[in-house]
Amino acid sequence: MAAIVGRRPLAAPLRAGAFVVRVYRAPEPGSAAARPPVTPRAVAAPARTGTAAPAPAPADSGLVRLNKRMADLGLCSRREADDWIAQGWVRVNGEVAGMGVKVGAADAITVDREARGQQARQVTILLHKPMGYVSGQAEDGHQPAVTLIRPETHWRGDTSAHRFQGSQLRGLAPAGRLDIDSVGLLVLTQDGRVARRLIGEDSSIDKEYLVRVQYGAVVQDVQAVFPTAALARLRHGLALDGQALKPAEVDWQNPEQLRFVLREGKKRQIRRMCELVGLKVVGLKRIRMGRVVLGQLPPGQWRYLGESESF
Repeated sequence: MAAIVGRRPLAAPLRAGAFVVRVYRAPEPGSAAARPPVTPRAVAAPARTGTAAPAPAPADSGLVRLNKRMADLGLCSRREADDWIAQGWVRVNGEVAGMGVKVGAADAITVDREARGQQARQVTILLHKPMGYVSGQAEDGHQPAVTLIRPETHWRGDTSAHRFQGSQLRGLAPAGRLDIDSVGLLVLTQDGRVARRLIGEDSSIDKEYLVRVQYGAVVQDVQAVFPTAALARLRHGLALDGQALKPAEVDWQNPEQLRFVLREGKKRQIRRMCELVGLKVVGLKRIRMGRVVLGQLPPGQWRYLGESESF
């Protein structure tokens, strides 16, 4: 530390030779204090270019809510994360996390065994939905498909080690809907990770359908009269609700039936796509979601997703 010593007169008289000592820390070279003061005249006004200066980044830039971070990591769904946080089962950097806390990529997130145990008890069920049932909540007098999940409709060919319990119906929800006139593979799950993988915003899981069609009055050998250019539009070139559709795989399975493979799921998408090219859907069946197939599961019956299966 450097010291500066100087003399200056004081308001009260002092003895001859008295002086005042001022001691201060010398500023670091290059610091603001070491630079000469700037007078107002030396400050130039910013030039007006017509473009506003960029706003400073928020103080929590790069941080996200803990429940979103857990879902992005594939640990659970956001709703499930909120439940775990409320139970005190989640820690951030070793500390019990509070609801609504934000985290960064470098923060360590750990989950207690209780949460893992709860997750292990969750089930995913594959149902062969028959016509006349709605996928979600009851509507217009039609029963929801979940009412078919009963011990007596459990497929005898199921090789899963799970045994049916009433608690497995709690929170069981469809992950990818089938409309009331469609049949085939319907996935119902308690596991938020499965739901996110199948119907999340970033899902890339493909779904395969067999679609029986007619073209105007033609109900037999539709393939022979349906224009090739219209088939190409089904594959790519259509839009619904003002948005272009992703490319799809569409091929003839037989003269009256098309095979669709989609990687998105707009409401009644296949029926609306067909209408745009003059086709009428008279039968629609979903036979696959990702790597999971409907297989020999009979209509109206269900089975558990096997431990070795994944979408």
